[in-house]
Amino acid sequence: MKDMIIYPGSFDPITLGHFDLIQRAARMTDHLVVAVLQNPNKKGFFTVEERVEMLKICTKDMPNVSIDSSGGLLVDYINKKGGKLILRGLRAVSDFEYELQYAMLNQRLDKSIEAIYLMTASEYSFLSSSVVREIGHLGGDISGMVPEAIVDTVKQRLLLAGKQK
Repeated sequence: MKDMIIYPGSFDPITLGHFDLIQRAARMTDHLVVAVLQNPNKKGFFTVEERVEMLKICTKDMPNVSIDSSGGLLVDYINKKGGKLILRGLRAVSDFEYELQYAMLNQRLDKSIEAIYLMTASEYSFLSSSVVREIGHLGGDISGMVPEAIVDTVKQRLLLAGKQK
């Protein structure tokens, strides 16, 4: 599978599960675009700009990976980028139900766009951005949950926010 794959998500913050998928997908394509989505129905903990910067730090040694952000419909973004493949990760059966709904919705909006799925590595199957935020807010150790290059940044920000509650 070559060409371009787009991996959309909130990445609030990026976890080692996300990073594992990025590394694996980067080996499958000429160009992987990791797109931080701006969901108007969700208030992110980190700003979109902070998430983009963290992703850039984590992927700086991956020449075929670029980082971007987008608001609006995913299919519009994908068409603007010239892609046709969406990458999504699956941790559990509950993820499949959610992803199936969105894959069908995207197919309805644009039949030329396909979703491809990678199973999360078993050591990250419990991991989500919300789990990282919760543990970090309470002062727990998040190393081994987010890429090493951003552990201190994420830890400091989450700990500060936890103290402000």
